[in-house]
Amino acid sequence: MGLETSDDAAVYKITDEIAMIQTVDFFTPVVDDPYIFGQIAAANSLSDVYAMGGEPKIALNIAAFPSCLDPEILGEILRGGADKVKEAGAVLVGGHTIQDNEPKYGLSVSGFVHPDKIFKNYGCKPGDVLILTKPIGSGIVNTAVKAGMASEEATADVIRVMASLNKKAKEVIQNYPVSACTDVTGFGLLGHCAEMAAASKVTLDICPKKIAWVAEAASYAKMGLVPAGAYRNREHSGHMVDMGNVEEYEMDLMYDPQTSGGLLFGVAPEYADSILRDFENHGLDTEVSVIGKVSESGEKWIRLV
Repeated sequence: MGLETSDDAAVYKITDEIAMIQTVDFFTPVVDDPYIFGQIAAANSLSDVYAMGGEPKIALNIAAFPSCLDPEILGEILRGGADKVKEAGAVLVGGHTIQDNEPKYGLSVSGFVHPDKIFKNYGCKPGDVLILTKPIGSGIVNTAVKAGMASEEATADVIRVMASLNKKAKEVIQNYPVSACTDVTGFGLLGHCAEMAAASKVTLDICPKKIAWVAEAASYAKMGLVPAGAYRNREHSGHMVDMGNVEEYEMDLMYDPQTSGGLLFGVAPEYADSILRDFENHGLDTEVSVIGKVSESGEKWIRLV
């Protein structure tokens, strides 16, 4: 697997029992605390392996850091990343750092999966239920944080969501016949839905009222605290969406670029209740929402209902 369907990572078959997943991701700080930034960036990088149905095994640091900042800040970033890699059950084996004008951090991650159990971002079937394992709105709340307008509750909630691994969610859904799976990150919910629908040659019926938002994200969206990336996402895939009567702030939320977002997957409806119970029993620490269903291919890849 490679670039053909814009999937989350590359997969290389080694034997009939083992395939290697390879991915890389890094970005600039989304929070002020360097340790928490390291955790979030690592969780985001590890997520692509979970989105492919695999287990992370080896990680390498990728960092850029200005010479004018205290090296202890970089140490805290790396410590946050190392703790999150350890939580994932993987091994951190070094990495590479360069000097740059702006801090950047992330991981290159290798994982393993059985070749017959790979999650793909295509394969949704009409009738499937669409389930999202984290609330969305992190980009909007982070914009409010930068503007000094976010409450302590909203700030704490968005950090909790971004730093949470998709490990538990993946461990639950791997026990079911998942039709398709991806993680919701920089292209926003609708951008990733568009990729999934186009690759599966179906239409996704999404109900905005059923989507879980990060605390106070809707309020900040109504105030216009929307990152530029949301408008770029909408420009890129807006022509694929039948908006219906959806309110503008809901569109902003659904196009909001996510940092370390949840897994979005399609599954036959008879499994949905069992999966939701298993999420609860497994101690999933983020809110799960059933956001829609899959229909036969229509005029648009996505219908908002």
